[in-house]
Amino acid sequence: MSVARLPDRLVGHQRRFEKRFAEYFDGLGSVLDVPAFSRFTPECLQLLRELSMRGGKRMRVVLLYEAARLVTEEPVEGLDAAALSVELLQTHGLVHDDLIDDSATRRGGPTTYYAYRERYPAHPRAALGLTVLAGDLALALSLRVLLDAGLPAGVRQAMVEVQTRAAADTFVGQIVDLERDFAASAPDVEVLHDVADRKTARYSVLAPMRLGLLAAGVEPGAHEDELRRYARLTGICGQMRDDWLDLFGDEAAMGKPTGGDLREGRHSYAITRLLAAVTGSERATVEAALGDRSCAPDTVAEIRAIGERHGVDALMEDDMRRHAEQARRVAEGWRGRWRAEAVDFFARVPRWSVERTG
Repeated sequence: MSVARLPDRLVGHQRRFEKRFAEYFDGLGSVLDVPAFSRFTPECLQLLRELSMRGGKRMRVVLLYEAARLVTEEPVEGLDAAALSVELLQTHGLVHDDLIDDSATRRGGPTTYYAYRERYPAHPRAALGLTVLAGDLALALSLRVLLDAGLPAGVRQAMVEVQTRAAADTFVGQIVDLERDFAASAPDVEVLHDVADRKTARYSVLAPMRLGLLAAGVEPGAHEDELRRYARLTGICGQMRDDWLDLFGDEAAMGKPTGGDLREGRHSYAITRLLAAVTGSERATVEAALGDRSCAPDTVAEIRAIGERHGVDALMEDDMRRHAEQARRVAEGWRGRWRAEAVDFFARVPRWSVERTG
C-alpha cells in the first residue's frame, strides 16, 4: 500500500462510522432525560449534530479501527462505542476552540458560538453560556457512550480512563498553547513539541490507539512507551503540517484563507521558524503583521514570499519528513508481534500526514 493510496483505506471506515454517528444522534433524544418543556436542549443537540456530521477525515476513528486490526481481523465489540466517544470528544474540542478563537465558520458552516449569536443577538451572555454548555455536553456524552456500551465492566472502565486522561491532557495543552503566545519571545522547538503532544497527539493518536487495543483484548499499558513515542512523533508531524499549510498552503485546496496564525499572533512552528530566519526590515514586516487581525491578504502573501526566500518552507518540510521517518521506524518495530497489514498502515500514516494538502 503506497503513501499515495493511503486515503483510499479510510473510505470504508469513514462510511461505516458516518452511518453509525447519524444513528447515534437519531436516538439521542430518547437517551437523555430532557424536560418536555425545554426548547434549548433539543436545539443544543441539533447544533452538536450539525457540527459533528459536517465531518472531517475521521482520522481518529480510522486509527481506532486499525489499532484493533493490529490484533485481529475479526469484528470487535465495543469499537463503535469507542469511535463515537472519540468523535464526541473532538466535537467538544471544536466547540470550545471556536469560542476561544472567536471563529465564525467551521467545516463549511457556522460555529456553534456564531450560530447561538445569530439566534440570540440581544442576549450575548446567553449565547456565550449556551456555547460553553454545548461543548461540556459533548464531553459528557463522549464518556457516557462508553459507560452505556455493552462491554465487560473492566473494559468500560479502562476506556473511560483513556478518554478522561486524554481530555485532561488536551485541556492542559490548550492552556499552555495560549500561554505560549503570551511570551515576550518566540518559544524554542521543545516547547512547541510539548504543546503539540499535549494538545493534539494524546487525544488524536494515542487515545484512539489505546481504545482500539483495549477493544481487541490487549492491555495497551504493556506497550505504553512505544505507543507514546509513535503518537508524539505523528502528532508533531500533523501539527507542523497544519502550521505549514496556514502560511504556505494552497487556499483553493484548503478551502480557507492562509495567514490565520499570523493574524492571531500565534507562535506556531511556521511563525517561530520564520522569526528565527529574518532580520531588519523583513523582521519588522513580520512583527508588524503578527497579531494584526486586519492584516491584508497582500501582506500575508508578502510574508509568505519572505519565508520562501529564506527557505523556511523547505526547512519545515525536511523537519516533517524527519519526524515522519522516526514515527515509521517505531511502527516497523511492531512487526512479528502484530498483524503485518495493520503495521503497514501505521508505518505509512506519518508520511501521509505530511503530504496532505488540507
